[in-house]
Amino acid sequence: MHRNIALVPAPASTVDRLSALAQASRLNVFRLLVRVGPEGLRASDIAARLAIPPTTLSTHLRILTDAGLLSLRTASRERVYAVRFEAMRELIAYLLEDCCQGSPEVCTPIADILATSACCA
Repeated sequence: MHRNIALVPAPASTVDRLSALAQASRLNVFRLLVRVGPEGLRASDIAARLAIPPTTLSTHLRILTDAGLLSLRTASRERVYAVRFEAMRELIAYLLEDCCQGSPEVCTPIADILATSACCA
């Protein structure tokens, strides 16, 4: 039997973040920067690793940064982008906020994935 659950509308930041990630190249950029960690990468290195033309990459980086998923700093004459891990945690927490609703077995596989993830090991 399903219970009716009143859902709180998603905050605008959550919708912006999900929208920013809902494009293959941007998702690839984000995942690359997650793997790299807090030090981030220069825009030119991202373009080279993912074979994305610099002008196209610039648009993707702006969208991800505007959504609050990436931070930007300058190093010499280069722009360095890094994942804002607190924004990633907020997004994951929002998506899992109402997960169990009295049925912890539903969320156990998700917790197991997070616990055994390469980044968390």
